[in-house]
Amino acid sequence: MLTLPNLLTLSRIVAVPLLVLLLAWPGWALGYALAFALYCLMGVTDYFDGYLARAQGTVSKLGIFLDPIADKIMVAAVILILVGAGHIQGPDVIAALVILLREIAVSGLREFLAQLQVSVPVSQLAKWKTTLQLVALGALILAGALPGLATLHLIGLVALWSAALLTLVTGYDYLRVGLKHMDS
Repeated sequence: MLTLPNLLTLSRIVAVPLLVLLLAWPGWALGYALAFALYCLMGVTDYFDGYLARAQGTVSKLGIFLDPIADKIMVAAVILILVGAGHIQGPDVIAALVILLREIAVSGLREFLAQLQVSVPVSQLAKWKTTLQLVALGALILAGALPGLATLHLIGLVALWSAALLTLVTGYDYLRVGLKHMDS
């Protein structure tokens, strides 16, 4: 059902190619500034799709399915393009890789557990992890728009490593819960 919350979620998915296109030229500060504005708009729609669905009583299976997918597509696309553009490089790629691998593993685990009709709620720590990774990627995008502010790039990398550490903790938590439901 195409409610306003679901349309907002779909808009995030549809906006990802534009976001990637704007980030495709590392030296194009205007492109990075526009990408940062789009990234922020995508974050706002992420907040409002859930808020509106709950407030209007229109939470749907489609929305529950699409919302985390939209988030993961956006995060994965931004990480990949920032690595490719050299904004995340060297040992910092490890932090990005930890985040990507955890997203894939937790998605697979959730799918497996859903078949067993086991729900794994999102923990408060996982919400902090998501916030940190979104701040990190936003700071790294903005640093591309404002290349004279090296501090902004450093803030993005520190937030990325912090998100990666929380990613390991929350990933382990999900795995521990999941293992209880797996055959020996």
